[in-house]
Amino acid sequence: MSVIGTIDSVKWLTVYELAMCVIDLFVLTLYAVPAKKHYRWFDFLPGAGMLAAIASLLSGDATLLALIVDSLTLAVFLCTARRLYKPKAWAAPKRKVFRIVRSVICVCGVVPIILALAYAGVMRYNPVSDLSGLSYAEAFVKMNERLSREYPFGEWKRIDWEALRSKYEPLFEQAENDKNFDLYYTTLREYLFSLNDGHIKIVNDNVYDGNTVFKKEVGGGFGLSAVQLDNGKVLVSLVLENSPAARSGIKLGAEIVAWDGMTGAEAFERTSWSENGTATDEGKRFNQGRFMVRAPIGKEVQVEYRNWGSSETERTKLTAYDDQFETLKKTKNKLTPADLEASPIEGEMLDNGYGYVKIKHFLPKSNVASPEKKLADLLRMFNAKNAKGLIIDLRDNPGGEDQLAANLAGFFVKKEKIYEYVSYYNRYTGKFELNRNEVVKVKPSKPYYDGKVAILINSRTGSSGEGIPLVLKGMPNVKIVGFTSTAGSFGLVSSPIEIKMPEGYVIHFPDGRSLNQDKTVQGDADASGVGGAVPDIQIPLNEATFKESVMEGQDVELKYATDAMER
Repeated sequence: MSVIGTIDSVKWLTVYELAMCVIDLFVLTLYAVPAKKHYRWFDFLPGAGMLAAIASLLSGDATLLALIVDSLTLAVFLCTARRLYKPKAWAAPKRKVFRIVRSVICVCGVVPIILALAYAGVMRYNPVSDLSGLSYAEAFVKMNERLSREYPFGEWKRIDWEALRSKYEPLFEQAENDKNFDLYYTTLREYLFSLNDGHIKIVNDNVYDGNTVFKKEVGGGFGLSAVQLDNGKVLVSLVLENSPAARSGIKLGAEIVAWDGMTGAEAFERTSWSENGTATDEGKRFNQGRFMVRAPIGKEVQVEYRNWGSSETERTKLTAYDDQFETLKKTKNKLTPADLEASPIEGEMLDNGYGYVKIKHFLPKSNVASPEKKLADLLRMFNAKNAKGLIIDLRDNPGGEDQLAANLAGFFVKKEKIYEYVSYYNRYTGKFELNRNEVVKVKPSKPYYDGKVAILINSRTGSSGEGIPLVLKGMPNVKIVGFTSTAGSFGLVSSPIEIKMPEGYVIHFPDGRSLNQDKTVQGDADASGVGGAVPDIQIPLNEATFKESVMEGQDVELKYATDAMER
């Protein structure tokens, strides 16, 4: 935060906020240093400020930034309202003490304006697009137009907005003409998922509860989940007891040779359903394995499979049943209320002499000790016990606050580093511009840990969870370890783009870019589906690692991490 950055933050104010700030500053200055000459129009300035405040509220701006400026404007108006009917010169009080008090009050009145400017970028107004009253196609076109201007990663992902309009507008028109809600919903999801961003969400859509289309399309399970190996084979990674799959003889580790008239690999590649969009191809493949073996309730599927260790291919017919999405829930890690109430950081000394720290999320809680203190205490313990190295486990970490991630990274650096610069869409220039007052830095903290470090990641390490591996990657004592890169969704959701669509759906999009020290986009997946923090040591997903991880329950990533630090 700097003087130049605060002055530059004027660009984040709305026209109404800017007008109120100028009027309030002018009036406060007149009171602090009374003008020798009085003009009648001076008396109407606070009233003009109130009109701007009312217009701001009517425009829908109820951000904290606007409320601060509105409140100051109201205070200035109430303190000067009597001048509207009792005009007189803005003379200073005769007694010196009163002059000083009034000047101090006026100076204090400037403080909210300075604070508003200092945090204007983070708290800026991002208007809601209410398109709920339009037709399906009209709403889609308006949404697509806004995103073509304001979506932070359109250029980065090389999104062809006109091509998207040409592809999806006819489908929305067809859904409208046929009054086909299912087609509208599936087209909307397909469009959103085509942007390849894990931060894009239909915020009021719980697919597991009350979503009739989701239930109709993938509400049936067979008691299975699957993964695809690097060589293309599709293997069973989960079998529920007493499920149709289990009763048919399909066992954990079985290869799905054919599924519903296609080869296992073909069925896998054609799977498109998932709960949320993903940014990387690796994240997409994780969901394809989960949803490939879902179907409408009651559907019969012909399956060819080969159990682990067997050379014979067997055939069976499975019928999808209503499992209440059990296979999906068992394969989707989610923070529990207990996780959110407890410290996000846990740690211990492993029997092999390495320190181990699990960071579940980056959401600070007031009812637990600070995560920074917790990590500092663990590092002191590891140093006291001469730990051979440190494993930081960020697998399945969904993120939280960038500043907390930067603070924790501070224990592993000697010199200050840039965690991220931030840029947002500027409505005045129509371009993305730096918010100079929002520079997140990694500052050295004690105790400094200079031993070997291995950071465990996976495709569900997302958002701020990707920050530590991104900022520490490349350091000589640090290795990133995982089967895949992180989620590749590192954009900012400070004041999300919010669009209200027909049928009551509310959609949120990220509103800012995270930039590296060279001020280029970092973390977010590009047009090729590659992004996030890339492992220094990428573990192959082959028969051997599958057997160890899925069938024997070993922590393969942990093993690779310790092996890397032994070298």
